[in-house]
Amino acid sequence: MQDVLDAAYGQDSTRVILPITDPYVVHHGALGSYATVYVNRGAGVDAVHDRIAALPGIDLVLPRAAACARFELPENRVGDLVVVSERLTVIGTRRSRHDLSGLDAPLRSHGGISEQRVPLIANRPAPDLPARRWRNFDAFDLGLNHLA
Repeated sequence: MQDVLDAAYGQDSTRVILPITDPYVVHHGALGSYATVYVNRGAGVDAVHDRIAALPGIDLVLPRAAACARFELPENRVGDLVVVSERLTVIGTRRSRHDLSGLDAPLRSHGGISEQRVPLIANRPAPDLPARRWRNFDAFDLGLNHLA
């Protein structure tokens, strides 16, 4: 994505950040389904939004406020745009920064909308389980306070 934006608006006019980027690339090649984009200069947020939204495999492009409201994110840690790819598409920054030669398994990713539902299986009943939206960080509460 960074290569595409650099070609359209010039180098350093935008900055694509992939939170998944880490040195452990065995499964995901430092590619993700979620990116945040900062628009520095030379291009307006609306133009960059439209350019990204037109890319194949992009599921969603939202401005900061809308993305933070939808995904419960802190606005002070998110770029001008949030980008989420479709289920079978991953997002990268520059082609030169993603060496896929180290992959020893099929490529997979994290962060997309299609990956939000994760099954949870417990080996004992949860008789007093409150009806609420459970998320991954609620696992400790669930395990410590609700499983009999």
